[in-house]
Amino acid sequence: MNRTILAGLTIALAGALLPGSLSAQEKVQHWSGTATVHDQQVPVRLDLSSPAKDGSITGSFINGDETSVSSSGDLSGTHLLLNFNYFARKFDGTLADQTLTGTFSGATGTPATLELHPDRTPKPTIKPVSAPIAHNINGDWEIAVKSPKGESAWTLRVKPLDASGRIKAVILRIDGDTGGLYGDFDEAHGEYRVSRFAASGATLYSIKLQTDGTLLVTNLLRDNQQWTARLPAEARKENLAPPTKETEQTGVLNPSKPLQFSALTLDGKTVTNTDPQFRGKVVIVAIGGSWCPNCHDEAPFLVELYKRYHAQGLEIVNLSFEEEEQLKNPERLRAFQAKYHIPYTVLVAGTPDQLSEKVPQGKNLNCWPTSFFIGRDGLVKETHAGFSGPATGAAYTELKAETNTLVQKLLTEKEVAQR
Repeated sequence: MNRTILAGLTIALAGALLPGSLSAQEKVQHWSGTATVHDQQVPVRLDLSSPAKDGSITGSFINGDETSVSSSGDLSGTHLLLNFNYFARKFDGTLADQTLTGTFSGATGTPATLELHPDRTPKPTIKPVSAPIAHNINGDWEIAVKSPKGESAWTLRVKPLDASGRIKAVILRIDGDTGGLYGDFDEAHGEYRVSRFAASGATLYSIKLQTDGTLLVTNLLRDNQQWTARLPAEARKENLAPPTKETEQTGVLNPSKPLQFSALTLDGKTVTNTDPQFRGKVVIVAIGGSWCPNCHDEAPFLVELYKRYHAQGLEIVNLSFEEEEQLKNPERLRAFQAKYHIPYTVLVAGTPDQLSEKVPQGKNLNCWPTSFFIGRDGLVKETHAGFSGPATGAAYTELKAETNTLVQKLLTEKEVAQR
């Protein structure tokens, strides 16, 4: 039997079915297929490591240049279990006849049914575009909305990945972004289909160019929600409002009073804004929750800020709002803290619907995440709603630069009042 032509992971995982061991080149095995969610097919790429002697295994969902790595995994015979504890989700599957099937689910939401097969093709690479592509929709667009958060527009950012017509899209809202959405032109439907499958779940949109030059954007997994996207210049001609800036969404009711908070650490210790560790310091109070994908995008940056500026007087406090079940045993929040190696203070503040009650000084506080930047005098100097993650490209780079500048400025200011 010529093992080199066998599906690599079938050899790796089904030792009882196909004898032999992995070669050095076969340590990571690639699978691809689809997830069925709400009767829609979402493309999936999954990489699996070779199982260890104890049956432990690592799985990674691949989404463009983003990777969602399992917290733990186990292979028992043909039964594969991958845990993504930082989102309280798991893949429970079975390997048989070079097919990997199973469900990806969490405590809430509709489970996704996966069917995957060995994939010998290399991971898609992002190459510069040397020629125009058909159905060109590249650039920034504004999606007109009537958001419960008060927004009038989102940004749709589209860029080409290669000359074949494959694109990357991302939708930026006031509370964050969709993450990278990848796809190409669907001739059968006359539209782009762009998707994402990661530890946070599945996303699928269609983007169709209209005869008037606008785009029809449809969320195919959310009751076919539809919006119209226009180029910014065309939106201004129609007197449509632009997207809300992150510094203009949320504020405080009385800027002359310190922002108050009181919550418990994961060890049950009460921490408040009046504690000595915050006195005379610059403090970032980050409102979030381990269920929130954009909070996961924000965490590595907050860790970066803390490591860079803590010795100069920066403190960071994460006020995490978790569902009732998680409050009983915040396993997901612990996994969230462990995944990003968070060194700053993490507090369990309550449930998401208690946000206004627990942070009563917030004005129009309705975005996950939201960060309050507090000066050495204990007063809020600026508020940032949402977080533009790595998938947003320039928006992510600009946000990081602006935040670093703000923190540096606040650190240079002298303390003029005691808490």
